[in-house]
Amino acid sequence: MDELRKIREKKKRWSARFLQDKKFSPAQTSWGMDLNTVYTMDDLSDVDYLKDIGFPGDFPFLRGVYPSMYRGRPWTMRQYAGYGTPEETNTLFKSLLNQGQMGLSVAFGLPTQIGFDSDNPLVEDEVGRVGVAVDTLKDMEIIFEGIPLDKITTSFTINPTASIILAMYIAVAEKQGVSPKQIGGTLQNDILKEYLARGTQIFPLRPSLRLIGDIIEYCKDNVPRMNTISICGYHMREAGCNLIQEIAYGLSDAIVYVEEALKRGINVDEFAPRLSFLFGCGVNLFEEVAKLRAARRLWAKIMKERFGANNQESMKLRLFSGCLGSAFTSKEPLNNIVRGTIMALVAVLAGCQAIHVTSYDEAYTIPSEEAQRTALRTQQIIFYETDVAAVADPMGGSYFLEYLTNKIEEEVQGVMAQIEERGGILKGIEDGSIQREITRGAYESEKKIQNGEKVIVGVNKFVSEEKEYPIQIYPTDKSVWKKQISRLKEVKAKRNQRLVDLALGEIRRVAAGKSNLMVPIFSAVCEYATVGEICNALKEVFGEYKEIV
Repeated sequence: MDELRKIREKKKRWSARFLQDKKFSPAQTSWGMDLNTVYTMDDLSDVDYLKDIGFPGDFPFLRGVYPSMYRGRPWTMRQYAGYGTPEETNTLFKSLLNQGQMGLSVAFGLPTQIGFDSDNPLVEDEVGRVGVAVDTLKDMEIIFEGIPLDKITTSFTINPTASIILAMYIAVAEKQGVSPKQIGGTLQNDILKEYLARGTQIFPLRPSLRLIGDIIEYCKDNVPRMNTISICGYHMREAGCNLIQEIAYGLSDAIVYVEEALKRGINVDEFAPRLSFLFGCGVNLFEEVAKLRAARRLWAKIMKERFGANNQESMKLRLFSGCLGSAFTSKEPLNNIVRGTIMALVAVLAGCQAIHVTSYDEAYTIPSEEAQRTALRTQQIIFYETDVAAVADPMGGSYFLEYLTNKIEEEVQGVMAQIEERGGILKGIEDGSIQREITRGAYESEKKIQNGEKVIVGVNKFVSEEKEYPIQIYPTDKSVWKKQISRLKEVKAKRNQRLVDLALGEIRRVAAGKSNLMVPIFSAVCEYATVGEICNALKEVFGEYKEIV
């Protein structure tokens, strides 16, 4: 206490001498909190190191979920990829793996995401544009041809059709002679954020939650190495909310998923270790690192104190993090390499388990091979050519960082308490109040860019006179669509239609009851039923989601 008193007195004299009557630019956090000029031990006077900070790999996991962090193993370098036809995606995946990528991350075309087949006239112009087109098990077989599924892990950015894609992946593994118990990876499978931010939901809210629960329950017994959900505050952030709301909304969604599984009588420690998270990394280095550290500590407390988890694995918030794509600009796109490097550095300093770096040309097009390679090299240079991975939580102990971590945790708890007071996150989704908050945030952020209050280099300040940049644009002709239509016709001609009809009928029957839908969905997939056919069978029972207006 004597030392703290001396620091306070010295700080007061120092401030009077150097800061009074001087003109300094005011500084704030991205969410509007005023910042001091300097932070000292005095700003952490209430911190109990052993209780509040601790050590890596130990509760409350503030400093990382593993004791040795990257000295034990590097983070998984997982570039988000996939475009056009399954054949093109297979070639790209093999190239990325040969260049040192450690796992795969599949980008699916919009029709596949929303449950439409490539021959649906509504999606003719979208097939293969933003990700790979998948209609039947045949497409998935081609995507992973020559890629041993027991040697790699795969992340699937898929939500309302996650159960179908999971079933296809299991079927491909079995065709390779690989047991479902051997395959690993992550399903995004976070349907709540679709209602809040992305908009690819198909079914009403409650049946969608049932599908989440079915996947958790099925994987617990059959695919134990699969992370069943990647809870995504990331997408709410991309849609416009601030970093406090990103964590608050993400953890609130996670609580709903835990409660859904508990309703089925599953012990929390049987499924919680396979929950994972996706939060974004922006360019505000200290804020973003502090945010992810605070999220880890909050989740550990929630799992231990609210849900009574006993297994420490249930309390670990495992993070996949990617660059905030909305921060990447179409003007002066090479500047995005710098932005991506800073964001990747944030993810490493914050202790993420897997990292994706956005390619510099993504504001224009599906990433070129060169841009993908540059993004992967960014991660490799950070790991192999710098010392940031040499110790766990290297920024820990910074007065500023620890202060920010505590303030962010406090702010997030406040937002989560407000959500609970208003009836919970599900009510907020159903009445549209959370969506309105996100939209308001997007408007305020854009307004700051337009009036120059928020500087974007090369966009609203230091703008060059160059009008065009040599970016390779991915061609968007009809060839992908034609190839998919041709393959789909061939698959339908060869399959046993009677068995397909029986399988779809079983999906409708189970959907009308309470049994696990993964079983009949897997059977339908193995008969080469299409994504669209399976979704239509579910729609007949569940209905379709109607947007709030």
